[in-house]
Amino acid sequence: MSLEFLLVTLLVVASPGTGALYTLAAGLGQGARASVLAAFACTLGIVPHLVAALCGLAALLHASALAYETVKYAGVAYLLFMAWQTLKADGPLRVAAAGSRRAPLRVIGDGVLLNLLNPKLSVFFVAFLPQFIAVNEAHPLQRMLELSGVFMAMTFVVFALYGLFAAAARDRLIERPAAMAWLRRSFAAAFVALGAKLALSER
Repeated sequence: MSLEFLLVTLLVVASPGTGALYTLAAGLGQGARASVLAAFACTLGIVPHLVAALCGLAALLHASALAYETVKYAGVAYLLFMAWQTLKADGPLRVAAAGSRRAPLRVIGDGVLLNLLNPKLSVFFVAFLPQFIAVNEAHPLQRMLELSGVFMAMTFVVFALYGLFAAAARDRLIERPAAMAWLRRSFAAAFVALGAKLALSER
């Protein structure tokens, strides 16, 4: 496990994206427990992309313009849906009391879907991870699983830290509805921006 791989992975994971944004929103709106669930969900959403890469489906996604565009625009549509949901007063960014928080399965479901509908993750496993597997590697599949495991562990830890940081700030926001309204608009705009970025992205 090279230092270069760990540093590059940390940069990839820590950079702002849909998963980080969703985890922050969960922490702000629902608290520490929801933020950890959101981080777990986003990490869980990586598994299908890993399986696709190991089965060769990611290579098909990378090669087929139609397959890539289909998944990409499904992801764009879901990001826009999340933006609309976030704007609502009772959406995922609602600062909720302990008894009225979103169901854990709903938090997990949204997080998994956000990552599942991101075709860039499948391409990532095809184009990025193999660079850190030696040509003469005796067990390339095992090595791929090891690197993917580190990537997923780092994703969970970084996202959970994001969410816990946001959860720590939520108490200050409960008494500031104007600030929450501004945050809802900001998060909705960020989801729209990420959707636009995904829509304009190339394979």
